[in-house]
Amino acid sequence: MTKPTGFTLWFTGLSGAGKSTLAGAVRDTVKGRGHLVEVLDGDEVRANLSAGLGFSKEDRDTNVRRIGYVARLLSRNGVVAIVAAISPYRDIRNEVRRAHEARFVEVFVDCPLDEVMRRDRKGLYAKAIAGKIGNFTGVSDPYEPPIDAEITVHTQFENVEQSLSIIVSWLEQQGLVSPSIVNVESARS
Repeated sequence: MTKPTGFTLWFTGLSGAGKSTLAGAVRDTVKGRGHLVEVLDGDEVRANLSAGLGFSKEDRDTNVRRIGYVARLLSRNGVVAIVAAISPYRDIRNEVRRAHEARFVEVFVDCPLDEVMRRDRKGLYAKAIAGKIGNFTGVSDPYEPPIDAEITVHTQFENVEQSLSIIVSWLEQQGLVSPSIVNVESARS
């Protein structure tokens, strides 16, 4: 039996863009096709591996490096590591990419600031605009979108199923996940 190939699928985008939702949907799909999968959610990693870090550029870089390190370990050992983290700075994302031994796939979850602000149920953007939260990505701290992401989804216009289909189709085309039985059967028709 062939050991499944691990890789890292790195979701980046503004808070509220849909990274965690899509990461969960991709996890379920890829796991259903026989892969070992782990999701590293930025908020969970910050609480468990990066407690005590703030939101300065240096602290954010440290947090992203830690997430990248764990993803690298998982992916080189046959696990599909799915990361959902704002990871606002392009240079540190590229550093993490270069450190990977397995395939690294960047997914830009593109959603404009006005839309993520509209979706914001916790009121974080409003607090950031009011100056109650400092170093908030997209408001008082920059977000540097990827220049050459392998996959870009536009969650302002696509629902979860549409974005999921774009991501999974790309992974299938690259041979990172096998086509589903339904896709194989419809291709034969």
